[in-house]
Amino acid sequence: MKKPLLFQGVATALVTPTNADGVDYAHLGALIDFQLEAGIPALVVCATTGEAPTLTDDEHLRVLSFAVERCAGRAKIIAGTGSNDTAHAIMMTKQACSIGCDGILVVSPYYNKPTQLGIRRSYEAIADASTKPVILYNVPSRTSVRIEPETYAALADHPMIVAIKEAGGDFDRLVHTMALVGDRLAVYSGEDATIVPLLAMGGMGVVSVVSNILPRETIAMCDRFFAGDIAGAAEMQCRLYPLVKALFSETSPAPAKAALSAMGYCEDYLRLPLVPMQEPNRTVLFQQLRQWGLPV
Repeated sequence: MKKPLLFQGVATALVTPTNADGVDYAHLGALIDFQLEAGIPALVVCATTGEAPTLTDDEHLRVLSFAVERCAGRAKIIAGTGSNDTAHAIMMTKQACSIGCDGILVVSPYYNKPTQLGIRRSYEAIADASTKPVILYNVPSRTSVRIEPETYAALADHPMIVAIKEAGGDFDRLVHTMALVGDRLAVYSGEDATIVPLLAMGGMGVVSVVSNILPRETIAMCDRFFAGDIAGAAEMQCRLYPLVKALFSETSPAPAKAALSAMGYCEDYLRLPLVPMQEPNRTVLFQQLRQWGLPV
């Protein structure tokens, strides 16, 4: 039961530019344009990298509307709508669908520590309410719970659930998951350090943080892989690794915002409890950016 593919290659997990006055729409528009000019096929908006937990519902929906209008069909807009309150996630999912987003990304419920049955029923309720394709998002380092392979398999037959964003860091579980779901769910990497290894397992792309900074290079790496140049893609993965490591040396998106601020695409501003990147990690990050020829 192969389902339509929402995107192949790279979807940028977009940073949300903010300042002391609120969302910075001038910089948001410039950042979206930068991504579109690079040829990015999809943008994930208002998810973890977009600091969704600190956006009000009104801000969240306005940012999604802005992205839909700015892209005007030139890239898919995938809305982050996850919550540890399933009713709230359903409400945000319905709103995102009505705005015109192309897909929905739903992180597993955080903090509550639900059982696998609770995770499954939460996802089913959200997918039942969605009119757009839903991507399941596993990131246990942030949620404290893991979507197990058997839970993926149980969800795979839902007609609105089409894919997985996997950031669990466990290739044993990933192989088990892919064996169980077959072609019923596309799999996307949620970790920039292991894009090519996941593609080699049959993955269809990545939801990427590093592509905020280097969209063309991240696209080129995936394009090389899909064109059969596995060695070339692997070489690019290794070249990107020091920058990826620097971008995750502190809680994301603080390093990404530090980089984008230096590039002129946002202020180096985060909402508490996150704070701007600190030394000496900032120095290491900027050294890596300069090695890629970026003006910082």
